[in-house]
Amino acid sequence: MRRIRSLLIPGVDTKLLVRDATRLMPDLTRRRFIAGGASLGALTMLTGCDVVDSDAAEDVLKHVSKFNDAVQAAIFNPNTLAPTYPESAVTRPFPFNAYYSLDEAPDIDGDDYRFEVSGLVENKKAWTLAELYALPQVKQVTRHICVEGWSAIGSWTGTPLHHFLKLIGADTSAKYCWFRCAEGYTSPIDMPTALHPQTQMTFRFADEILPRAYGYPMKIRIPTKLGFKNPKYVVAMEITNDYMGGYWEDQGYNSFSGS
Repeated sequence: MRRIRSLLIPGVDTKLLVRDATRLMPDLTRRRFIAGGASLGALTMLTGCDVVDSDAAEDVLKHVSKFNDAVQAAIFNPNTLAPTYPESAVTRPFPFNAYYSLDEAPDIDGDDYRFEVSGLVENKKAWTLAELYALPQVKQVTRHICVEGWSAIGSWTGTPLHHFLKLIGADTSAKYCWFRCAEGYTSPIDMPTALHPQTQMTFRFADEILPRAYGYPMKIRIPTKLGFKNPKYVVAMEITNDYMGGYWEDQGYNSFSGS
């Protein structure tokens, strides 16, 4: 391990530096870091990087985030299922959650909808909603866990993503499935998660066509991930070996974010 140097710029207020750095963390990570005794030394020791200013603090947190991703990915068991529940346990009403209000949510015309597929796949045709609805579908009643600390149980019906990936000839040795949504939201998931039996292209909620509030016409439901890794209003998917970032991931949230 390389020796940690002390290169603090004279006059830098280390308490303010740590405060600014922790603002870059997701809420739960921030609370845990503060509860554990947030300090400049803690930031430095976590990665062996010199923390000399706000830019350096951000670099350190990026290192921590990548480390967390690597650890979670290493211990992820693709054969372990998330808990399932009876229909009677479904949360009603199931909450709407986004970085915008429901009035600002995409209002998509199903007749004009096309699901675009690109990247490392053999069949790059665009899929109509009718074609997607014709695919084999299964139901799961699973818990949605939000990074903000709340959870809710929903009933979701759709096509297992691993079935669709096989259907289009996707290269499942690739690293990522990257999703783009109608409002510009993006999010990547690792391929082992994409192939997990409960990861689903969701078209129905509680046996009804997926409401606008929950992502019509398609949501990617991933019960092994935190809620922000479950994109709604999905219009495109790319299979890639390149890490392309995502809406929250680019703001410091862990990309793996298992629940």
